[in-house]
Amino acid sequence: MSITEELAEKLLEELNCETVFTIPIFGGIPIAESVVVTWVIMLALTVISIILVRNLQVENPGKKQHVLEMAIGGLYNFFEGLIGEEGKRYIPYLISVAIYLGVANLIGIIGFKPPTKDLNATAALAVMSIVLIEYSGFHKKGGKNFIKGFAEPMALLTPMNILELFIRPLSLCMRLFGNVLGSFVVMELLKQVAGLIVPIPFTMYFDIFDGLIQAYVFVFLTGLFMKEALE
Repeated sequence: MSITEELAEKLLEELNCETVFTIPIFGGIPIAESVVVTWVIMLALTVISIILVRNLQVENPGKKQHVLEMAIGGLYNFFEGLIGEEGKRYIPYLISVAIYLGVANLIGIIGFKPPTKDLNATAALAVMSIVLIEYSGFHKKGGKNFIKGFAEPMALLTPMNILELFIRPLSLCMRLFGNVLGSFVVMELLKQVAGLIVPIPFTMYFDIFDGLIQAYVFVFLTGLFMKEALE
């Protein structure tokens, strides 16, 4: 089998969304591997959150509390600087998505298949973000001004502004999915060409650095689109 054929086979394997189990209602609801891994991530983050916020103190906080406040405070300040005062109510969502995506993209290091390798998962995240972006604009401007906004800066651009509602989620979805899948393809090629030793430094980049960068890009663009909707 040639390198190309072997890579194609592994890529198809990676794209295949295996059904882990089926819920026996409504004729059977298949639960994909990406959903189960997402549940694992949610459970782990919930347990870690409960552990980290135990015994918090207003006076004489410990080192753990200092580190936690610095981390969450840094994320909060970053998003506040990005979307401004009027978007503060949406910052918890952005922080939650950033943490989830960061963990989801890194979870392959411990043997799990990252949920972001499933197009359905990235599409769901993109739709959630776009719904919140449009809601933020609707909430800020009201129904009448929100609809009038599609005719700005001129009525001639109305079809393009409406089309943008569908382009944005597609862009968010395919950028995240494509980059995560692309890193897998590059690593497989490196393993085929250079063996197992040489790719180790590249694993550090593609599995760790690139995964965190893609989480950053996703939430950054979501915050940027939200700022535009609020202006």
